[in-house]
Amino acid sequence: MTTKQLFRLLFFITLLFHFVASSQTNKPRLLVRSDDMASSHAANESCIKVATKGISRSVEIMVPCPWFFEAAQLLKENPAIDVGVHLTLTSEWDGIKWGPITPSPSLADADGNFVAETSQWYNKPYKLAEVETELRKQIELAKREIPNVTHLSSHMGAPDVKPEMKTLVKKLAKEYNLIYETENVVYVPDFGWNKAQSFQEKETAFIEMLVNLMPGKTYLFVEHPANESDEMKAVGNKTMLTVARDRNWVTQVFTSPKVIKTIQEKGIELIDYTKVGLRGK
Repeated sequence: MTTKQLFRLLFFITLLFHFVASSQTNKPRLLVRSDDMASSHAANESCIKVATKGISRSVEIMVPCPWFFEAAQLLKENPAIDVGVHLTLTSEWDGIKWGPITPSPSLADADGNFVAETSQWYNKPYKLAEVETELRKQIELAKREIPNVTHLSSHMGAPDVKPEMKTLVKKLAKEYNLIYETENVVYVPDFGWNKAQSFQEKETAFIEMLVNLMPGKTYLFVEHPANESDEMKAVGNKTMLTVARDRNWVTQVFTSPKVIKTIQEKGIELIDYTKVGLRGK
Protein backbone atom coordinates (compact mmCIF):
# COMPACT_ATOMS: atom_id res chain seq x y z
CA MET A 1 0.00 0.00 0.00
CA THR A 2 1.40 3.37 -1.02
CA THR A 3 1.56 6.35 1.31
CA LYS A 4 -1.18 8.05 -0.73
CA GLN A 5 -3.45 5.00 -0.43
CA LEU A 6 -2.78 4.81 3.31
CA PHE A 7 -3.78 8.45 3.79
CA ARG A 8 -6.96 7.86 1.80
CA LEU A 9 -7.80 4.86 3.95
CA LEU A 10 -7.18 6.80 7.16
CA PHE A 11 -9.28 9.67 5.85
CA PHE A 12 -12.15 7.29 5.03
CA ILE A 13 -11.93 5.65 8.48
CA THR A 14 -12.00 9.08 10.15
CA LEU A 15 -15.09 10.10 8.18
CA LEU A 16 -16.79 6.81 9.03
CA PHE A 17 -15.97 7.24 12.72
CA HIS A 18 -17.42 10.75 12.79
CA PHE A 19 -20.54 9.59 10.93
CA VAL A 20 -21.15 6.75 13.40
CA ALA A 21 -20.46 8.99 16.39
CA SER A 22 -22.78 11.67 15.02
CA SER A 23 -25.59 9.20 14.36
CA GLN A 24 -25.29 7.82 17.89
CA THR A 25 -25.23 11.32 19.40
CA ASN A 26 -28.34 12.29 17.47
CA LYS A 27 -30.42 9.42 18.75
CA PRO A 28 -33.17 10.29 21.21
CA ARG A 29 -32.17 9.06 24.64
CA LEU A 30 -34.77 7.97 27.19
CA LEU A 31 -34.35 7.28 30.89
CA VAL A 32 -37.33 5.25 32.10
CA ARG A 33 -37.36 5.34 35.90
CA SER A 34 -39.41 2.98 38.08
CA ASP A 35 -40.25 4.42 41.48
CA ASP A 36 -41.34 3.02 44.86
CA MET A 37 -39.59 -0.34 44.98
CA ALA A 38 -39.91 -1.77 48.53
CA SER A 39 -43.31 -0.16 49.10
CA SER A 40 -44.97 -3.52 48.39
CA HIS A 41 -44.19 -7.04 47.23
CA ALA A 42 -46.12 -6.23 44.05
CA ALA A 43 -43.87 -3.24 43.38
CA ASN A 44 -40.76 -5.36 43.97
CA GLU A 45 -41.82 -8.01 41.48
CA SER A 46 -42.76 -5.49 38.82
CA CYS A 47 -39.71 -3.24 39.21
CA ILE A 48 -37.49 -6.24 38.58
CA LYS A 49 -39.67 -7.37 35.67
CA VAL A 50 -39.66 -4.03 33.85
CA ALA A 51 -35.90 -3.66 34.33
CA THR A 52 -34.97 -7.16 33.15
CA LYS A 53 -37.66 -7.81 30.53
CA GLY A 54 -38.82 -4.31 29.68
CA ILE A 55 -37.62 -0.77 29.05
CA SER A 56 -36.85 0.58 32.52
CA ARG A 57 -33.18 1.14 33.30
CA SER A 58 -33.26 2.72 36.78
CA VAL A 59 -35.29 1.75 39.84
CA GLU A 60 -35.79 3.75 43.03
CA ILE A 61 -35.87 2.00 46.40
CA MET A 62 -37.66 3.28 49.52
CA VAL A 63 -35.57 2.22 52.49
CA PRO A 64 -38.14 2.79 55.31
CA CYS A 65 -40.77 0.61 53.64
CA PRO A 66 -41.76 -2.89 54.83
CA TRP A 67 -40.55 -4.75 51.74
CA PHE A 68 -37.08 -3.18 51.69
CA PHE A 69 -35.06 -6.28 52.50
CA GLU A 70 -36.81 -8.37 49.87
CA ALA A 71 -36.16 -5.58 47.36
CA ALA A 72 -32.50 -5.45 48.37
CA GLN A 73 -32.12 -9.19 47.86
CA LEU A 74 -33.73 -9.01 44.42
CA LEU A 75 -31.38 -6.20 43.43
CA LYS A 76 -28.37 -8.18 44.66
CA GLU A 77 -29.49 -10.95 42.32
CA ASN A 78 -29.74 -8.45 39.46
CA PRO A 79 -26.60 -6.30 39.80
CA ALA A 80 -26.92 -4.81 36.31
CA ILE A 81 -29.94 -2.74 37.41
CA ASP A 82 -29.15 0.89 38.22
CA VAL A 83 -30.50 1.75 41.69
CA GLY A 84 -31.40 5.04 43.32
CA VAL A 85 -32.16 5.72 46.98
CA HIS A 86 -35.66 7.20 46.86
CA LEU A 87 -35.30 9.44 49.91
CA THR A 88 -38.53 9.09 51.83
CA LEU A 89 -40.22 11.51 54.23
CA THR A 90 -43.88 10.82 53.38
CA SER A 91 -46.25 7.86 53.77
CA GLU A 92 -49.16 8.42 51.40
CA TRP A 93 -51.37 5.32 51.57
CA ASP A 94 -54.27 4.56 53.92
CA GLY A 95 -53.84 0.78 54.13
CA ILE A 96 -50.10 0.66 54.79
CA LYS A 97 -47.79 3.07 56.59
CA TRP A 98 -44.10 3.63 57.28
CA GLY A 99 -42.10 6.07 59.33
CA PRO A 100 -38.56 7.08 60.26
CA ILE A 101 -35.97 4.34 60.75
CA THR A 102 -34.10 6.59 63.20
CA PRO A 103 -35.19 8.17 66.50
CA SER A 104 -36.48 11.34 64.80
CA PRO A 105 -39.79 12.37 66.40
CA SER A 106 -40.01 15.70 64.58
CA LEU A 107 -40.34 13.80 61.29
CA ALA A 108 -43.30 11.68 62.39
CA ASP A 109 -46.99 12.20 63.06
CA ALA A 110 -48.77 11.25 66.29
CA ASP A 111 -48.79 7.57 65.25
CA GLY A 112 -45.08 7.46 64.46
CA ASN A 113 -45.51 7.52 60.68
CA PHE A 114 -44.38 10.02 58.10
CA VAL A 115 -47.04 12.54 57.07
CA ALA A 116 -49.19 11.63 54.06
CA GLU A 117 -48.72 14.72 51.90
CA THR A 118 -45.65 16.67 50.83
CA SER A 119 -47.57 19.91 51.42
CA GLN A 120 -47.68 19.11 55.14
CA TRP A 121 -43.93 19.70 55.31
CA TYR A 122 -44.37 23.41 54.64
CA ASN A 123 -45.83 23.99 58.11
CA LYS A 124 -44.35 21.01 59.92
CA PRO A 125 -42.07 21.92 62.86
CA TYR A 126 -39.13 19.64 62.06
CA LYS A 127 -35.51 19.58 63.16
CA LEU A 128 -33.07 19.72 60.27
CA ALA A 129 -30.58 17.64 62.25
CA GLU A 130 -33.16 14.85 62.46
CA VAL A 131 -33.80 15.09 58.71
CA GLU A 132 -30.07 14.65 58.15
CA THR A 133 -29.84 11.70 60.54
CA GLU A 134 -32.77 9.98 58.83
CA LEU A 135 -31.61 10.55 55.27
CA ARG A 136 -28.08 9.44 56.13
CA LYS A 137 -29.43 6.22 57.58
CA GLN A 138 -31.54 5.58 54.48
CA ILE A 139 -28.52 6.08 52.23
CA GLU A 140 -26.16 4.01 54.36
CA LEU A 141 -28.58 1.10 54.73
CA ALA A 142 -29.21 1.05 50.98
CA LYS A 143 -25.49 1.14 50.20
CA ARG A 144 -24.82 -1.61 52.73
CA GLU A 145 -27.46 -3.94 51.33
CA ILE A 146 -27.34 -3.12 47.61
CA PRO A 147 -24.09 -3.09 45.61
CA ASN A 148 -25.33 -1.05 42.65
CA VAL A 149 -26.59 2.22 44.20
CA THR A 150 -25.61 5.16 41.99
CA HIS A 151 -27.94 8.05 42.76
CA LEU A 152 -30.48 9.79 44.99
CA SER A 153 -34.06 10.79 44.18
CA SER A 154 -36.93 12.25 46.20
CA HIS A 155 -40.16 10.44 47.03
CA MET A 156 -43.06 12.81 46.31
CA GLY A 157 -40.54 15.67 46.30
CA ALA A 158 -40.61 15.91 50.10
CA PRO A 159 -36.82 16.09 50.63
CA ASP A 160 -36.75 19.05 48.21
CA VAL A 161 -39.65 20.98 49.71
CA LYS A 162 -37.53 23.45 51.68
CA PRO A 163 -34.32 25.09 50.36
CA GLU A 164 -32.37 23.98 53.44
CA MET A 165 -33.49 20.40 52.89
CA LYS A 166 -32.51 20.46 49.22
CA THR A 167 -29.12 21.86 50.20
CA LEU A 168 -28.78 19.00 52.67
CA VAL A 169 -29.52 16.40 49.99
CA LYS A 170 -26.89 17.95 47.71
CA LYS A 171 -24.39 17.77 50.55
CA LEU A 172 -25.17 14.10 51.16
CA ALA A 173 -24.87 13.31 47.45
CA LYS A 174 -21.41 14.83 47.42
CA GLU A 175 -20.35 13.10 50.62
CA TYR A 176 -21.51 9.65 49.49
CA ASN A 177 -20.38 10.26 45.87
CA LEU A 178 -23.86 9.71 44.47
CA ILE A 179 -25.66 11.35 41.56
CA TYR A 180 -28.44 13.76 42.50
CA GLU A 181 -28.63 16.28 39.70
CA THR A 182 -28.74 15.48 36.00
CA GLU A 183 -27.40 17.40 33.03
CA ASN A 184 -29.37 18.29 29.88
CA VAL A 185 -32.31 16.04 30.76
CA VAL A 186 -35.94 17.06 30.25
CA TYR A 187 -39.11 15.37 31.42
CA VAL A 188 -41.15 13.79 28.65
CA PRO A 189 -43.76 16.38 27.57
CA ASP A 190 -47.38 15.70 28.48
CA PHE A 191 -48.82 13.23 25.99
CA GLY A 192 -52.15 12.24 27.49
CA TRP A 193 -50.77 9.44 29.66
CA ASN A 194 -52.72 10.41 32.76
CA LYS A 195 -55.98 10.73 30.83
CA ALA A 196 -55.82 7.22 29.35
CA GLN A 197 -58.60 4.98 30.70
CA SER A 198 -57.39 1.54 29.60
CA PHE A 199 -54.18 -0.35 28.99
CA GLN A 200 -54.69 -0.01 25.25
CA GLU A 201 -55.03 3.77 25.56
CA LYS A 202 -51.91 3.89 27.75
CA GLU A 203 -49.93 1.81 25.28
CA THR A 204 -51.07 3.89 22.30
CA ALA A 205 -50.25 7.17 24.05
CA PHE A 206 -46.82 5.91 25.09
CA ILE A 207 -45.97 4.76 21.56
CA GLU A 208 -47.06 8.13 20.13
CA MET A 209 -44.80 9.82 22.67
CA LEU A 210 -41.86 7.64 21.62
CA VAL A 211 -42.38 8.44 17.95
CA ASN A 212 -42.26 12.17 18.71
CA LEU A 213 -39.05 12.21 20.76
CA MET A 214 -36.55 14.61 19.23
CA PRO A 215 -33.13 13.41 18.02
CA GLY A 216 -30.22 14.55 20.15
CA LYS A 217 -32.34 15.14 23.26
CA THR A 218 -32.38 13.21 26.52
CA TYR A 219 -35.73 12.56 28.22
CA LEU A 220 -36.85 11.30 31.62
CA PHE A 221 -40.09 9.39 32.21
CA VAL A 222 -41.04 8.40 35.77
CA GLU A 223 -43.73 5.90 36.76
CA HIS A 224 -44.64 3.31 39.39
CA PRO A 225 -44.92 -0.28 38.16
CA ALA A 226 -46.71 -2.91 40.25
CA ASN A 227 -49.07 -5.81 39.62
CA GLU A 228 -52.80 -6.06 40.22
CA SER A 229 -52.59 -8.38 43.21
CA ASP A 230 -54.82 -8.55 46.27
CA GLU A 231 -52.02 -6.82 48.15
CA MET A 232 -52.03 -3.83 45.80
CA LYS A 233 -55.83 -3.70 45.78
CA ALA A 234 -55.67 -3.16 49.55
CA VAL A 235 -53.35 -0.19 49.08
CA GLY A 236 -54.64 3.22 48.12
CA ASN A 237 -56.18 6.42 49.37
CA LYS A 238 -59.20 8.56 48.57
CA THR A 239 -57.50 10.08 45.53
CA MET A 240 -56.13 6.80 44.12
CA LEU A 241 -58.74 4.07 44.50
CA THR A 242 -57.57 2.24 41.38
CA VAL A 243 -53.86 2.19 42.16
CA ALA A 244 -53.49 -1.59 41.61
CA ARG A 245 -55.07 -1.44 38.16
CA ASP A 246 -53.23 1.71 37.14
CA ARG A 247 -49.81 0.48 38.21
CA ASN A 248 -50.36 -2.86 36.54
CA TRP A 249 -50.96 -0.95 33.30
CA VAL A 250 -47.57 0.69 33.81
CA THR A 251 -45.95 -2.74 34.09
CA GLN A 252 -47.75 -3.89 30.95
CA VAL A 253 -46.68 -0.83 28.96
CA PHE A 254 -43.06 -1.07 30.12
CA THR A 255 -42.93 -4.70 28.92
CA SER A 256 -45.13 -4.29 25.83
CA PRO A 257 -43.70 -5.92 22.67
CA LYS A 258 -45.18 -3.03 20.65
CA VAL A 259 -43.39 -0.48 22.82
CA ILE A 260 -40.10 -2.38 22.64
CA LYS A 261 -40.41 -2.69 18.86
CA THR A 262 -41.08 1.05 18.50
CA ILE A 263 -37.99 1.87 20.56
CA GLN A 264 -35.88 -0.38 18.35
CA GLU A 265 -37.31 0.99 15.10
CA LYS A 266 -36.97 4.60 16.24
CA GLY A 267 -33.38 4.00 17.37
CA ILE A 268 -34.08 5.31 20.87
CA GLU A 269 -31.26 4.69 23.32
CA LEU A 270 -32.45 3.51 26.73
CA ILE A 271 -30.15 4.85 29.43
CA ASP A 272 -29.77 4.98 33.21
CA TYR A 273 -28.56 7.67 35.62
CA THR A 274 -24.90 6.86 35.10
CA LYS A 275 -25.19 8.27 31.56
CA VAL A 276 -26.63 11.65 32.56
CA GLY A 277 -25.92 12.19 36.24
CA LEU A 278 -23.38 14.47 37.86
CA ARG A 279 -21.58 12.28 40.38
CA GLY A 280 -21.34 13.94 43.78
CA LYS A 281 -23.78 16.71 42.79
